[in-house]
Amino acid sequence: MMNAVRCFAAIAGCAVSLLPHFATAQTPGPIPSSLVTPDKIESRIGALEFKDGVPSKATADKLFDNLDFTYAYRAFMDNMRGVSIHALREGLRSVGVKENEVIVFSDLMDAKSLFLTANADTIYVMGYLDLSKGPVVVETPPKFLGTVQDAWFRWIIDLGLPGPDRGEGGKYLIVPPDYKGQLPDGGYFIGHARTNTILWFGRSFLEDHKDPKPVAETIRKFTKVYPYEPGGVGTPISDFLAGKAKLGRVTAPPATGVP
Repeated sequence: MMNAVRCFAAIAGCAVSLLPHFATAQTPGPIPSSLVTPDKIESRIGALEFKDGVPSKATADKLFDNLDFTYAYRAFMDNMRGVSIHALREGLRSVGVKENEVIVFSDLMDAKSLFLTANADTIYVMGYLDLSKGPVVVETPPKFLGTVQDAWFRWIIDLGLPGPDRGEGGKYLIVPPDYKGQLPDGGYFIGHARTNTILWFGRSFLEDHKDPKPVAETIRKFTKVYPYEPGGVGTPISDFLAGKAKLGRVTAPPATGVP
């Protein structure tokens, strides 16, 4: 009988040892303060209050107001350059300057000027281009300093002294976005635009620091703006004979409107 009891006890002990071990809960330690939202935070927009990490209504309203302000600020900053170009173009239109025309300031600017960054010791020239019908040529005078910008005030190419003509005067071919037509092999400095609306401007310095008239006359004499005609100057005859290009007329450019 005792042998049977001992045998049963041994079998029971083996059965218990084969049962799965159940996990026991660990005692949690303190939560790091860096992971916990404080009840109150002093911020740039004032005091922010929370309960168990949830913002109060006043705090939520303040945060949404700040978010709206952030979006408004971003919209203003992202579009200010485009608005500036648009305002310049509308200003030129208001005084009778049309697309692909040029306005030359015969006298020095003074305090009456509404230009924010204009100098009072140089003669300015500017205009806007419409590339929707194709590339446009801008011929610049010698001893000139200028630039070409697109409708979002993004740089396209420098003119004159900082540009490839190095102040000797040159022909600049401004090409519209996605243009697939023929371009010249030489004779022009080519700038590729990302918009059809273009604003360009520049200035020339007074040689004697006194009389602006000679400078203004030089600008009027050499500055030209006109549509580019494919196959003209800059297209070699060899390209035509090889079937790579068409030949266009080689004629004097049309007169540029100067209001």
